[in-house]
Amino acid sequence: MSRNPRSAVAKTAARRAEPSYAELEARIAALTAELHETREQQTATAEVLQVINSSPGDLAPVFDAMLEKAMRLCEAAFGVLWTREGESYRPSAMRGVPPAYAEFIMRGRRGREPGGGLGRLARGETLVHIPDTAAVTTDQMGRTLIELGGIRTFLAVPLRKDGALLGAFTIYRQEANPFTEKQIALVESFAAQAVIAMENARLITETREALEQQTATAEVLQVINSSPGDLAPVFDAILEKAMELCGAAFGMLQTYDGERFEAAALRGLPPAYAEFLRTDPPRSGPGTAPTRIVSGERIVHIPDLKADPAYRDGDPRRRAMVDLGGARSSIAVGLRKDDRLLGSISVYRTEVRPFSDKQIALLENFAAQAVIAMENARLLTETREALEQQTATAEVLEVINSSPGDLAPVFDAILEKAHTLCGAAHGSLQLYDGENLYAVATNAVSDKFAEVLRHGYRAAASPASRELIEGERFIQIADCAEIDHPIFRSAAELSGIRTVLFVPLRRDNAFLGLISAARLEVRPFSDKQIALLENFAAQAVIAMENARLLTETREALEQQTATAEVLQVINSSPGDLAPVFDAILERRTAFAARLAAACRSSTVRNSARWRYAVCRSPLRPCCAKVIAPI
Repeated sequence: MSRNPRSAVAKTAARRAEPSYAELEARIAALTAELHETREQQTATAEVLQVINSSPGDLAPVFDAMLEKAMRLCEAAFGVLWTREGESYRPSAMRGVPPAYAEFIMRGRRGREPGGGLGRLARGETLVHIPDTAAVTTDQMGRTLIELGGIRTFLAVPLRKDGALLGAFTIYRQEANPFTEKQIALVESFAAQAVIAMENARLITETREALEQQTATAEVLQVINSSPGDLAPVFDAILEKAMELCGAAFGMLQTYDGERFEAAALRGLPPAYAEFLRTDPPRSGPGTAPTRIVSGERIVHIPDLKADPAYRDGDPRRRAMVDLGGARSSIAVGLRKDDRLLGSISVYRTEVRPFSDKQIALLENFAAQAVIAMENARLLTETREALEQQTATAEVLEVINSSPGDLAPVFDAILEKAHTLCGAAHGSLQLYDGENLYAVATNAVSDKFAEVLRHGYRAAASPASRELIEGERFIQIADCAEIDHPIFRSAAELSGIRTVLFVPLRRDNAFLGLISAARLEVRPFSDKQIALLENFAAQAVIAMENARLLTETREALEQQTATAEVLQVINSSPGDLAPVFDAILERRTAFAARLAAACRSSTVRNSARWRYAVCRSPLRPCCAKVIAPI
């Protein structure tokens, strides 16, 4: 059988196409190395994922683990993982960085240098790979990197989320040795993991912050519910939570009365600054947070108090806040109800670190809670005061009903209720006889001063009563010690009276007397308290009118009875005048005796339209005129 030449040639070619043993060994070695590299990458990825799972919300160990794996697998000398904050970048993780370059990095945040890696990433480049920095660097920044870090090969991979640049993954070699495509892909993989970790941390942080805010809100509401009408614990709780969640060192919550701010709650104030505030320093000047809040600004955020014009201009409060309190960053939010300023809440940091938008919004939320608490307290206070006033009015009316025609217990009750509700230490109710004022009732007044008031004084000689006679609605004297008049000097010296309020008793515009309320400290009465005292003055006038009508009715009845009795005697003794004269004299003597008894227990006020029996004193001349002819 003959051989086929073509078959032999084919077999020879096939033998030649088969790889040699050395080639097979080389292929196996390459595949083994690739497998080992892949396993290392998988192991590194698994380890990073394990760190992410074991540190939920904590990026520091995650970034450190990523940087360590990337540097080892990519054979880099050192690396930095940058995160973006506003328009600058800060190093969130560093490994193996030469000390001189590390010091340069930590001195300040890096910006977007146009020719630098971060600047190029910010402009949209997908990565920046510089095989040899010495061959391309012309700017000062590039030369600084070479000098301080010995950088020759540089790789920067962006951390992006939905197109937004969050930071950068940078690794460096100190020799000119470009990174391979596989190494670049590996760094890109770690960058993707870093973005996932950052997003997870963001979600976890937001969830935790939301929970903390809800918890804080619930706790504040619980304090509000447990302290109805009592704002002190509410303000303290609000300030505590606001400082805690905003990362503040100290803070204050102040109320505003239309003229000045008063501290309602303070927390964490440095002792030197707290002592400064206790000295009642001058008000804040132009450009300060309180002044700007009063002028209508909703939020005043000052990133650096020391660099602010108010500090440079020497405002005493701002200087004390910075120099004594150590405050550097601050935020203040006004407490407003229907555009009416009620106060402010302010928190401070002792380092230059501006507050975030979330923290500002959080402080606004606490400010809203404070306003709600203040409004609730106001409504509760008004309701309680209205109930107290109604109760006091009812009790006075009950005294009037139980003492028809007897004004002494009525006046005592009116004074006691009025002074309790107005926060007065003591006072008096005085009646006017056309020339003089006499005290007909006093409350908690010293015996010596009460005697002065009962003895009476010329109404026209007193600046307060003179203006009331002329028609003033009320007279309030802030400090009796500053008034040059015997009555006011006696009030200050004998009873320690400082602030006093006078409200007139009027009927058809006629001045009948006054009711006074006094305090032992200089503290003016509020509009509500003045209106309350006016209400009690009106009750006193009603009681006086009732007493007058009762007295006139009783006297008319007595006169009619006496007349009827005399007529009866006349009818029963026709032509006999002796029993008639005896009856007339008897009735007149009895009437004079009753009038004298009334005068011994009360002052008689006579005018064209009024006649009262109202205060305790000796027999008055009016009775003597009636009795003398008898």
